[in-house]
Amino acid sequence: MEVKSFVGGAHIPHYKSFTEKLPITKMSVPKELIIPLLQHSGAICEPLVSVGDKVAAGQKIGESTEYISAPVHASVSGIVSAIEPRPCYDGGKVMSIVIETDQQVQEFECGEKRDPSKMSVEELKECIKEAGIVGMGGAAFPTHVNINTATPIDSLLLNGAECEPFLTCDHRQMVERADDMIAGAEIIMRIIGATKCYAGIEVNKPDAIEAVNSRIQGRTDIEVVPLAVKYPQGFKSHLIKAVTGRDVPRGARSSALGCIVRNVGTTIASYEAVVYGKPSIERVVTVSGPNVPKPGNYIVKIGTPIGHLLKECGVEDLDGFKVIVGGPMTGVAQNNLDAPIVKSNTGLLVLPPDMVWQDEAYSDCVRCGKCVDHCPVYLYPNQLSIYAESGMLVAAEKCDIMDCIECGICSFYCPANRPIVHFIQRVKPQVNKMQRERSKKIS
Repeated sequence: MEVKSFVGGAHIPHYKSFTEKLPITKMSVPKELIIPLLQHSGAICEPLVSVGDKVAAGQKIGESTEYISAPVHASVSGIVSAIEPRPCYDGGKVMSIVIETDQQVQEFECGEKRDPSKMSVEELKECIKEAGIVGMGGAAFPTHVNINTATPIDSLLLNGAECEPFLTCDHRQMVERADDMIAGAEIIMRIIGATKCYAGIEVNKPDAIEAVNSRIQGRTDIEVVPLAVKYPQGFKSHLIKAVTGRDVPRGARSSALGCIVRNVGTTIASYEAVVYGKPSIERVVTVSGPNVPKPGNYIVKIGTPIGHLLKECGVEDLDGFKVIVGGPMTGVAQNNLDAPIVKSNTGLLVLPPDMVWQDEAYSDCVRCGKCVDHCPVYLYPNQLSIYAESGMLVAAEKCDIMDCIECGICSFYCPANRPIVHFIQRVKPQVNKMQRERSKKIS
């Protein structure tokens, strides 16, 4: 078995044993759901309901006329109790529709099963658009935009790497829902005109590799590609390089290389949208950590408060612990447990004091070069952090700060405990604004 990978990256602890063998189960529904009107890259939705309205499970309750956007839906039936700014997992506040859920918790009822082969490409796209499907691996870019390309595409890549520590939600979906993932891949292949599908799966998931391989025996259009266990193996450009051997220039769109990359969860959600008319109202979330009494992979209704998940998983005392939405490398630490789970949230982690930096102080760069040695996009994170910390925008731009993928490897290896990614994230919007203003002057 040939195992493929990319040059660079890092070998970091997995911490997947807490949940990798646990089957997907349903999380209970809270008394109140909070549905943010912005759960995607692009324009925020406008509410389609008013306070006091009764909504049904799966009903569209928010929408935008902008092309780059995605509608939002009620996860279960209930009454709209408020439309107001509410805390979001990223630390800000987002206009949200608050639903007081029915005591009976009425679920979405799938429509009559449809045959994708009897639907036109435009009908398939419309199903995915109306369902509000976005990238569920973290990027949250609207899927109907991603797959609507005039560029010739020969390959669909399914990202089954799931290289972040602790997270196993994609792993379990590949094991338990391989048929649905393959059916979703077939739908997307037809939309984009691809003749080949590669499922890239890290070799620390042998049961997932076996599950998918058992469904595609004798087929030549779909192939499982075993990947080395390395971070960030699942990043788009590295996945393309490892699987296809094609070099990805910095800033290049994957479609320009004849590839479209889709997350496992996104692919399954696309299948459900087309075949059953099911909107994006729930997702699988890994709840994990060494001290979580009931870790697992849970089907969670979109809009469920983080605090509800923690309580249902037996987490009570959080003194000294850090709660993170996402993975430990790219996730966001939480200071408000009222923030809801949204479409792109892959995990909810509870890290004990011995796994968290207790001393927030950091020192000047010691020029050890560890961040440079491990940077998967061959930047100079040490220099970028110095420029960013000092507000030297032009110097940071010349040092290719906008090419940083914010994977967190630099911070992971830094002996000076420098928050390198934080510095870069803080400055990127300023550099982007500077570039836009320069473009306006030129035009």
